[in-house]
Amino acid sequence: MAVNQMPHNLDAEKALLGCILLDENVQSDVLDDLKPDDFYQESHREILSGMKAVHAMGKAVDIVTLTDRLSNDGKLNRAGGVQTVTELAENALSAVNYKQYLEIVKRDSMNRKLIRASKEIMENCMASPEERDALNFAENKVYSISQNGESTALKGLEDGADMKAVLDRIELIQTDPNAARGVETGFPRLDRKMNGLQKSDLIIIAARPGAGKTSFAMNIVENACLQRGKVAAVFSLEMSRRQLLQRLLCSYSGVSMKKVNTPSEEEHVTPADYKKIWAATDKINKSKLFIDDKTNITAGEILSKCRRLKSSEGRLDLVMIDYIQLMQGDSGKNSQETRQKEIADITRGLKIMAKELDVPVIALSQLRRFQGKEAQLSDLRESGAIEQDADIVMFINRFDQNASREELQSGKVIEGASELNIAKFRNGEPCRIQLRFIGSKTKFVEVDMQGRPEEEPQYGRKKPEWAEEESDGDADIPLE
Repeated sequence: MAVNQMPHNLDAEKALLGCILLDENVQSDVLDDLKPDDFYQESHREILSGMKAVHAMGKAVDIVTLTDRLSNDGKLNRAGGVQTVTELAENALSAVNYKQYLEIVKRDSMNRKLIRASKEIMENCMASPEERDALNFAENKVYSISQNGESTALKGLEDGADMKAVLDRIELIQTDPNAARGVETGFPRLDRKMNGLQKSDLIIIAARPGAGKTSFAMNIVENACLQRGKVAAVFSLEMSRRQLLQRLLCSYSGVSMKKVNTPSEEEHVTPADYKKIWAATDKINKSKLFIDDKTNITAGEILSKCRRLKSSEGRLDLVMIDYIQLMQGDSGKNSQETRQKEIADITRGLKIMAKELDVPVIALSQLRRFQGKEAQLSDLRESGAIEQDADIVMFINRFDQNASREELQSGKVIEGASELNIAKFRNGEPCRIQLRFIGSKTKFVEVDMQGRPEEEPQYGRKKPEWAEEESDGDADIPLE
């Protein structure tokens, strides 16, 4: 082969086409997978196109049906004529080695595509003014080739392998309920309800501004990375990397944010606090937590960075994005209709990313600012696609946010009283979990209800029925 020629093997191409003409089983096995551009020679590409057309009509591919189709399409001469088709069939004495021929043809096809992509990448790099654009172009080109090289078939269930895997998983869970547990959140009741965060799930955590959605999500990341040794990627479009780290440090060490940020004579960082901070710092530095605080990031960029992280670390267990409405789409227009479509494209991209990476993806979402009623799925800002694409939607309700000073002072509403409302759960039942927000440590904790039934909504405003029966007249609901 000449140095400047594209990789190809004409003998393998002829042998493979001959095998297809010779054996109907080979036709069923390879024709759906092969594409005309897998072949180097033009006549071979035309012959394959004709074969695929005949096969798509439900007919057997042989010399007669193939030449008839090529003739009707006006492509018989470009395919080399009847003689070329006949020679392919006559030279194929056996179809037994067709898989080896297919492998050679596919290999050379992949190499040609990579060479062409390399040229396009070089041209783009010469013309692109932005480093980010050039990098994304290169990565997407190569990745699209690798994806096209992977094929899946429509499979029947005759061999029973997939069903056996399902039954084995059911049996395993019955003997060990924790066997199929996903990434643990650090909130025991939530983990029991959901069996951890499951792979390929898109989890939306939504709340009003200032309700603590970032804190709650970072509490989950903290448990995953610092307690469970998981590999997590956090994309913070709102807060800087250092702000997130300070929150994480205070949450994990238990040292008040007020002491750290606004010390006074009464409240300041003590030697004992410093000891906790240094211990937490060492733990955080050794963790597998990766933070990206780039603004105006797209779903495609996040996917690219996560692919590289998973490749370099050997695994990726969790992705958290803060938050959807700050992400950038492909459209440069600002109309409401365009933005809704943009958000729909973003959430769809996040769901595809969760499935491709096979990890749970937590994406935060802003809710409308109006007050006075409990958050609902319809409150998700800018697009109903958020609800549609999500496997799980959680709302954080902070009852103390809208309470009056009198309600807080009287104890009618307890400071930090919160509720996690799992409003959508594709693989389970919606439920509510009572929480307490400790603002000084940017930490949510579950309220220990000691195994009692699920609480009524509006926790902190209304007692559950069991509390009325057991109450000694105290108006407060225990939080700790």
